[in-house]
Amino acid sequence: VAALLPRVNAQKDHFNLHHIANLLWAMAKLVGSGQERTPEFNEAIVALLPHVNAQKANFNPQEITNLLWAMAKLVDNGQTWTPEFKEAVTALLPHVNAQKDPFIAQHIANLLWAMAKLADKVHKQTPGLKEAVAALLPRVNAQKANLRPQEIANLLWAMAKLVDHGQEQTPEFNEALTALLPLVKAQKNQCNAQDIANLLWAMASLGELIELNMVTSTFKSLVDRISGNPQFSQQAILMSLWGVMVCCARLSLVPNTSKGNVLEKHMDDLFIRLENTSPVNEEDQYTIAMAASWLGRPCPFVPHYHAIVSKRQSDFRNQLQSCIPSLRIEEEKSLNSLPPVDLLLPDHNMVIEVQGPFHYVGGDFNTRNGSTLLKIALLQKAGFEVIEIPVNRLLNQDLMKPYIDQIKTRIGCQPQGHGSVSLK
Repeated sequence: VAALLPRVNAQKDHFNLHHIANLLWAMAKLVGSGQERTPEFNEAIVALLPHVNAQKANFNPQEITNLLWAMAKLVDNGQTWTPEFKEAVTALLPHVNAQKDPFIAQHIANLLWAMAKLADKVHKQTPGLKEAVAALLPRVNAQKANLRPQEIANLLWAMAKLVDHGQEQTPEFNEALTALLPLVKAQKNQCNAQDIANLLWAMASLGELIELNMVTSTFKSLVDRISGNPQFSQQAILMSLWGVMVCCARLSLVPNTSKGNVLEKHMDDLFIRLENTSPVNEEDQYTIAMAASWLGRPCPFVPHYHAIVSKRQSDFRNQLQSCIPSLRIEEEKSLNSLPPVDLLLPDHNMVIEVQGPFHYVGGDFNTRNGSTLLKIALLQKAGFEVIEIPVNRLLNQDLMKPYIDQIKTRIGCQPQGHGSVSLK
């Protein structure tokens, strides 16, 4: 590899489009398997990128897929979002939609995985990404009979990640999801460790978008394959632990529902497997802290959370305080090593969560995502009454008033207003 890399730059003007696609695919594979990003490696990428744009009209479906997969893989392994890199991605995306030859099942899975990774890098879906995703989603259903277990897992992971970055619940998105879910149980015995972790994480992340019975039956069919499986990496165990916690949270939030003791046993097993590990990032620390809280175990560290106070949250707090001057209100308070709550009424063991669009699947202010469900369940398990208020219902004082009147009733103050709202 060290001998070949300098020749990429020297021969760059003689590569055809097939060579360019294969080279970038190979470099992405190498860096994903531990290849050091040497100066020669970086120079080879810089030499190839302008040729992607120059040859964009001639790439076939396989080459478009390999290029976008490679670029997403490079991003996942530290590639800087340089102007040349962005230009190459931007040049390729329209060709996902424009291709007359159909993409096969593997192409669709790899492309949607790449779209999700690229959206994760820029923390949003750009117009080109949105159009490419919109073009691919209808093809998931058409190709569902040809999808392999890894492709099913990658597709569900990608769809959950895209939702995190603003993907809306379009009919095509929901149809693709409906097509994929039955395939999970049907192919569960062919799933490897990473597939299982991706599936558990993705189904949990999509929260109330997936019907609870579908989630629990699928989880129970997958988690049995986790116990004692030495192939699970630390990251796969963390993803699985978070997924199982969210499923347990959903069960705990539904009255008269079995509390999922089988899943809690798996949660405990996964937590034990992480006891002697050092989480590498904050998200992993949060997962372990939440699992410790759920299981009633001591947390091995004190997680550091970032407090963010939104304007709507601040306005509601000020209005509540103005209406009940004697009320003690604490803001962004972390309870039991859990993520900080928006508003805490300590004298009444009550938490008020002002829920912005990122608490809901596709920002619809109706379908709560996995993170939101888990936080609410953990707070209730710790003995707090939780009041959720969607931020779109707090746009002015008139809209706030019914909520404040209901809070007055809950804490024993006499409300002065008219009408009421549900605080579920």
